[in-house]
Amino acid sequence: MIDHVSIRVSDFEKSKKFYGAILGVLGYKVIREDEGRIGYRDPGNISVWIRKDDFVSMGVHVAFRAPDQAAVDRFYATGLEMGGKDNGKPGARPHRGEQYVAFVLDPDGNNIEITHNPDIN
Repeated sequence: MIDHVSIRVSDFEKSKKFYGAILGVLGYKVIREDEGRIGYRDPGNISVWIRKDDFVSMGVHVAFRAPDQAAVDRFYATGLEMGGKDNGKPGARPHRGEQYVAFVLDPDGNNIEITHNPDIN
């Protein structure tokens, strides 16, 4: 089981707003904030940390699980509202079974996926 994910970012304030908004859709709450670093935790105790760093994470692909298709749609829309870029509109992906997914690029270009898989949820 994963305990946490850490993503190094170039613009802390922009990334803090982006991740705070999209993770809020899934029920993540801020657990700690220091100078240039913030942590969010979901109800299942998995945490995501965002921190300012000169060596920015690049090419990261992280997938979050959504409870339903509506959450996928909200996550995607929120990501775009917060300055993310479309990398795959919400919808079914037949090659992935019954999954309903969307992709948004974060402010540093990392691929953030949201997926609802009725076989798991």
